[in-house]
Amino acid sequence: MDPRYTRKGFGLKAAITPDLLADYASRVVDTMRDNGYRLELGSLTLRLAREFGFCYGVDRAVEYAYETRSKFPDRRLFLVGEIIHNPHVNRRMEERGIRFLLPDEDGRFDFASVTPDDVVILPAFGVTVEDFGAIRGIGCLVVDTTCGSVLNVWKRVESYARDGFTAIIHGKYWHEETRATASQVLKYPGGRYLVLLDMDEAREVIAFLRGEGDPEALAARYAKACSPGFDFTRDLERVGFANQTTMLAGESLAIAEAFREAMGESRPDAAGRVRMFDTLCSATQERQDAVVELLRQPPDLMVVVGGYNSSNTNHLAAICRGRGVPTYHVADAEGIDPAAGTIRHRDPETGTEVVTGPGWLAEIRDLGVTAGASTPNNKIGETVARLCAAAGVDLGSLLPG
Repeated sequence: MDPRYTRKGFGLKAAITPDLLADYASRVVDTMRDNGYRLELGSLTLRLAREFGFCYGVDRAVEYAYETRSKFPDRRLFLVGEIIHNPHVNRRMEERGIRFLLPDEDGRFDFASVTPDDVVILPAFGVTVEDFGAIRGIGCLVVDTTCGSVLNVWKRVESYARDGFTAIIHGKYWHEETRATASQVLKYPGGRYLVLLDMDEAREVIAFLRGEGDPEALAARYAKACSPGFDFTRDLERVGFANQTTMLAGESLAIAEAFREAMGESRPDAAGRVRMFDTLCSATQERQDAVVELLRQPPDLMVVVGGYNSSNTNHLAAICRGRGVPTYHVADAEGIDPAAGTIRHRDPETGTEVVTGPGWLAEIRDLGVTAGASTPNNKIGETVARLCAAAGVDLGSLLPG
């Protein structure tokens, strides 16, 4: 066992549980769960998706950060980036004296301030191979909270690179997790990857496989989303698929299938040139499935709670809108102003924050709620309480959230 590295925490869960409950628990959420994931308050019914909020990987990352602070109260603690994409959780880390190492605009970290006597926490997204090597080279204690689902993706893309396949990654090339995943490919000589954001980008590359498009134009367009020296003519002969764990699972599968069909049309031995994947994150899938299940009886309105920079939260909101249900993605309860009758939320088209209202909640009788995997229960409960206040109904003894 390496005394300067751990993925197992420090066995202090019992000691930190009171702090976790104080920081993140919600009486409102617990009551909704006990009542079949719903509340009926006068003329308003609130329904909560049956899978929501913190997933196992996020729970583990937050717990390990708290355990590390408890284990080393007098040492400097650094976190590489954000522990997860939720501003309230990250603020709690800062309040506990954990210092954030933030990347520059190109995603690069500067570890010059870290010494061998410090402790560095790796986030649930993981870090790139290069950054991991730099941190280990310092000689400090490393607490690795990288999610197990992310590690599974890394193993998959490593196997592609080892066997001479290009990794096609469905994700956001700028996202911490995808950057870390892509870096695993480059551990192998000749390793290649291409990151595709969505089906539209996939169709563009598939058109090239079918003889349409200019490889130089594609190389310029995807310069930031592919491995150095990527050659569209050479590097799409054998491909394997993986995904950023927070992407829409259905779209990931559809992209892989579309490539498989295109490869089959143009290459007689395509069966040996395409590897499908089994890297879908079960927690992401469960939250997406739970929203779909809730929408089988469409509510009048959906409210999705979570950080605007949370990929899985944005996808939950997209699922709701895609089924024709009016949807608001709020960062937290502060976005709902009962006095003014307005809601501050993320515009899905521009990604900017906008204000809607007054009157946005008028005539709403059936209200659905869900939250991304990085949203703590207390923020969900506070949002439910604000929704009730805005609707003019009383949560009574369930307050505060």
